[in-house]
Amino acid sequence: MRPAVCKACNHEEHDFRSLPESSYAYLLGMYLGDGSIDRLPRTWRLRIFMDMKWPGIIRECIAAMHAVLPTNRVSLYQPDRRSRGAVAVVHSKQLVCLFPQHGPGPKHLRPIRLATWQASLVREQPRDFLRGLIHSDGCRFTNMVRAGGKTYAYPRYNFTNASEDVRNLFTSTCDLIGIEWRKMNTWDISVAKRDSVAHLDEFVGAKE
Repeated sequence: MRPAVCKACNHEEHDFRSLPESSYAYLLGMYLGDGSIDRLPRTWRLRIFMDMKWPGIIRECIAAMHAVLPTNRVSLYQPDRRSRGAVAVVHSKQLVCLFPQHGPGPKHLRPIRLATWQASLVREQPRDFLRGLIHSDGCRFTNMVRAGGKTYAYPRYNFTNASEDVRNLFTSTCDLIGIEWRKMNTWDISVAKRDSVAHLDEFVGAKE
C-alpha cells in the first residue's frame, strides 16, 4: 500500500513528532528572525540571512538545516562580496508544511502564529528556540551606566524584531523558563536582571 501523501506539498504524510526537536526549534527561531521562504517554479526555498562575522552561528544554522532536511542540499553564499552578509539556503517542497508561517511580504505585516505541533515542540525545547531567535535578531553586550560619578558595566541581552507576534513568542518563551524581560520601546526587548542574564548565558552567550 502506498503511504499517504500530504496534499499541500505532495510529500509523504508528515510525522512532525519525528523531527529532530532541538535542531528544528533552533531553525524556527532563526527563520522567524532573519529568514524567508520563497516559491520557486518547482519547489520552495528557505533562506537564512546571517553575518560572516559570526562563523559559529553560520555553522550551527547549516547543521540545523541538515538535521531537519537530511536528504536536501544546503548551500552558503555571499550575495555581495563587499558586504559581511551570508545566506544559508535549502530547497524542499516540505518547507511550506514545516514552516506554515510563510507568506507574501514582511513578517511584521502578517500574523505569525505557531501551529499546535510547533507550539508543543517549542515548549519542549524553549532554550533552542530562544537561541535561534537571539542568534538572528538579538545580541549580548556590555551596558555602561554612569551614576554618582562612577561608571558601572554589566552584561545584558537585547532582542529586536518588527513583528509584535514574534516579540510575543520571544517573551512568552522567556516566561516559560523564568527569564525576566522588559520592553524598552516598540521593537526592543531587554533582559538585564543578573539571574536572567546568567540563565541565558548557559545556552546562548556571546555570538561567535
